[in-house]
Amino acid sequence: MSVMRRVRDMTVATLNDRLEKAEDPVRVIDQFLWSTHQEIVQSEQLQRQYAAHTDGLYRQWKDAEQWTRKREDQALTALKAGEEQAAKLALQDKVAHEERAERYRQLYEQSRQELNDLEQLLQDLRSEYRAVYDRRQFYVAKMESLRLQQRLNARFDTGTGDPSSMFRKLDDRLTDLDLEARSLRDLRRIGQESVLRIGTVVQETIERELQQLKQKMQQGH
Repeated sequence: MSVMRRVRDMTVATLNDRLEKAEDPVRVIDQFLWSTHQEIVQSEQLQRQYAAHTDGLYRQWKDAEQWTRKREDQALTALKAGEEQAAKLALQDKVAHEERAERYRQLYEQSRQELNDLEQLLQDLRSEYRAVYDRRQFYVAKMESLRLQQRLNARFDTGTGDPSSMFRKLDDRLTDLDLEARSLRDLRRIGQESVLRIGTVVQETIERELQQLKQKMQQGH
């Protein structure tokens, strides 16, 4: 697991703690969404730079391999023509290009793996952002429903001394408390749901890679 991934996991894990202490949970969520959006933008910029760099390494690798084959063909041609010294020079250059190709191959594979990690991180960030944003919208809607219901209850409660009104007021208050408790409980599950969503994304990626390998095996036979 990369350092970036560990930092992100800690950020998600601390969201619950921040919500527990917040007087305005929606504001905390908005700050979290803004921070996540900034990370997505920065990661997308880095991803484009990494992709360009990785492509450049791949071209260098393949160019060196092409020169390796070309020098080998030239050495064979010179040897057939009886020019052994020219063949040796061609083979010497071939060895140099082989070493160059190997160096660039290693750099390319390392860069390709880091690019894969970054792309996976981006996918996780986007999924996390959508999950938290959806939960935020649902929470705001529930709070608005509660506010309107409280206003409605206040209208029923004014100007009446009827015992039935007293019991209705008590029932409405209990309903309000229940809504508030459930709303906060739903909100504080956001961090855990995001972590579980990330785990699902990683599992789906593994399954997709497995299917691709199976297809390659079938094509090879």
